[in-house]
Amino acid sequence: MSNTIRVLVVDDQEELAKELKSVLETDEELAVVGLATDGFDALEKMPACAPDVVLMDIRMPNMNGVVATRRIKEEYSQTKVVILTTFDDSDYILNAINNGASGYLLKDMGSTALLSAVKNAYAGDTILPAKIARRITDAASRVAADREIKLARAFSLSDREVEIALMMYEGFTNRQISSALKLSEGTTRNYVSSIYIKTNSENRAEAVQAIKAIL
Repeated sequence: MSNTIRVLVVDDQEELAKELKSVLETDEELAVVGLATDGFDALEKMPACAPDVVLMDIRMPNMNGVVATRRIKEEYSQTKVVILTTFDDSDYILNAINNGASGYLLKDMGSTALLSAVKNAYAGDTILPAKIARRITDAASRVAADREIKLARAFSLSDREVEIALMMYEGFTNRQISSALKLSEGTTRNYVSSIYIKTNSENRAEAVQAIKAIL
């Protein structure tokens, strides 16, 4: 069938890999084209298997799923990689997605959900169970809070100055900052001038470099 979705299963637990294969092959739209035992094995099998979707265990010997995902996405950008794990760890989640994974699944999910997830990943969706999505949101919030704390401590900035400094770092102009924060342009200029002084900068480019160095 020309529209069959080709799947490579990567897991160092042979029995689990076989179980996943059995579940996937209950759907006529899916075809398991290979089993791999770690990241190295997966990379070796990619040319011959030419999968559309890789189901990738995250904790494996030799080469883990995060590194393997990055390598696969570098060489086969069109291939979708979905991370499989029993560990809903936010660091692994963020690393895998930052390295190009299309989503993240817990191994205890039901067979119907697994089949749907593979098809949805192939279609371009990001696969994140609700509790994993919450962990990512929480982790992102912590990162944002850490950035604000770093800036405030490094340059003795007020809360409003931190907000504006981050917007300067993101490339916002004074006018855009004024509009977003509902400030007059004069007030915004005063805040920006204060940020120049506190970051020991002569101009916006120097201030942004100082902010970047802290972040």
